[in-house]
Amino acid sequence: MKPTQSVMDKFAIGLSIMCTIHCFTTPISLTLLPSLAALQLDSEQFHIWILAAVIPTSVLALSLGCKKHKRFRYMVSGLIGVILMVLAVTVGEWLFGELGEKGFTLVGAAFIAVAHWFNYCQCLAKDDEDCPCSANVSEQAH
Repeated sequence: MKPTQSVMDKFAIGLSIMCTIHCFTTPISLTLLPSLAALQLDSEQFHIWILAAVIPTSVLALSLGCKKHKRFRYMVSGLIGVILMVLAVTVGEWLFGELGEKGFTLVGAAFIAVAHWFNYCQCLAKDDEDCPCSANVSEQAH
């Protein structure tokens, strides 16, 4: 497996998890610790920064995997997730309220994380003889 794809898949999974944790913990933290409100972790700017990291990372890692494995469903799943997250940031609250925005964000992050997980696991699959990655993984293990 090429290190770039592996690192990007892991990074994208981490970003999706971070996004999910942010969505769940920010309201609780702001309620319990009012001094955290000064950090403005719930601002739209944070969501835009997350998207700025998620979009290129996901597109790069999933396209590298798609090029190797010809599994377009992973790329499609990742793109659906990105679209849901972009919709959440741009029109989610306006159309569906704050709860709808969080819902779109969480579902989008889940789509992205699952796509990267399967993309990463595809490289580790030892029974896929057509994959150039699986031969590299088995050679590195010995």
